Amino acid sequence: MAKQKENAVVHSQEQLADGIYSMWINTEAAKDAKPGQFISMYTTDGSKLLPRPISICEIDKENGRLRVVYRVTGPKTGTEEFSKLKAGDIIPVIGPLGNGFPYEKAEGKKVFLMGGGIGVPPILELAKQMDCEKKQIVVGYRDAQTFLKEEFEQNGELYISTEDGSVGTKGNVMDAIRENALEADMIYACGPTPMLRAIKQYAEENGIECYISLEERMACGIGACLACVCKSKEKDAHSNVNNKRICKDGPVFLSTEVEI
Repeated sequence: MAKQKENAVVHSQEQLADGIYSMWINTEAAKDAKPGQFISMYTTDGSKLLPRPISICEIDKENGRLRVVYRVTGPKTGTEEFSKLKAGDIIPVIGPLGNGFPYEKAEGKKVFLMGGGIGVPPILELAKQMDCEKKQIVVGYRDAQTFLKEEFEQNGELYISTEDGSVGTKGNVMDAIRENALEADMIYACGPTPMLRAIKQYAEENGIECYISLEERMACGIGACLACVCKSKEKDAHSNVNNKRICKDGPVFLSTEVEI
């Protein structure tokens, strides 16, 4: 059934780091939301018709709330407008959208939960809901502004990499895995394409089942416009070409299904 746009209400908002904001909203989307899904958030600026897809960071079904943690991408952008919202303000949203992480498959296994940059927030709810033998959270940041660090520490073994070496391993998430001699049976990852490409290669070389959440600028968010496609092994029934729509078929894919 098609999702309907609704007026969500801002519950609270705070700044976590330079340009990184955390917002809790009261929304009907919380009822059905799963880790790895996203919501489309609309600005009130008439010149910006398209919504901004924002990953779900936390889900509070009991209180009907979702948490989104997002980066302001520049002045006069939709995300800058979101950052100025306060408790009680209205924000139009549609969601939950996309396919989430199949976290049930991890039961009894050693798992890597990997996030990089603004792909870090969706890993938090995944870590909270996942029941597995060993939960190893490996997240990468630019510098010492390690937002969500305390929440991650409460939900698994945390390993951090930073580009400047100020916290944890100097380098990226793959460097953190090598430095700490970590091993896993399954991988769940979200982040920029170069990071996911390295994780996909590592998983395939080691025969590890791996699910990746692709980041892509989306337009409609519901699979109609074909603006956010990636190359796939199988032909898409919708367009009959070797493409997958990230918003509709993803954003989470089995790594062997897609080419990045």
